[in-house]
Amino acid sequence: MIKYNICFIKRGGQLLLLNRERASWMGCWNGIGGKLEQGETSRQSMVREMSEETGIEDYTLHFKGLITWSVDGAEVGGMYTYLAEVADDFVFQTPVKTDEGILDWKEIGWILHESNQGVAANIPRTLDAILNDDRVYDHHCEYENGVIRDYEAVRIEPAIERNAELLEQHLSKYVRESRLAT
Repeated sequence: MIKYNICFIKRGGQLLLLNRERASWMGCWNGIGGKLEQGETSRQSMVREMSEETGIEDYTLHFKGLITWSVDGAEVGGMYTYLAEVADDFVFQTPVKTDEGILDWKEIGWILHESNQGVAANIPRTLDAILNDDRVYDHHCEYENGVIRDYEAVRIEPAIERNAELLEQHLSKYVRESRLAT
């Protein structure tokens, strides 16, 4: 059920974000990531995506949980969520045009500013825990007509990153709820 991953790359008080040229979140700043390939673990996929999208190889990668969603009470999906930390003096010149969009360093305060409408909608709700909480969460967003109607952060076991049975057990409630909604 979880087919995607996302990573926020942190350098001091900045994050390297991607202004996406394609759906989903076209035109918005978001983390980097993509789709898991057959046979990959979520971590292997994230390492591959980091290399393909940024070329950055020197970082510490932390599993931060899941971002899951339901759309209009029916569609259910999600992504494994990671934080990659690079040294405060790490040099990566931006902006950089890529196949996916434009990479650029953004100040965390700018990303979270209440007037900022240029970031993916879940970022203002999830980013503080991703950056500042050692615990692991499922950040579940319920969208209705393209807008977040409800949000809930639920603590989950870190082992969910590697344990398909735990993941399936956790996600089964969303599948049941979506079936009830249709």
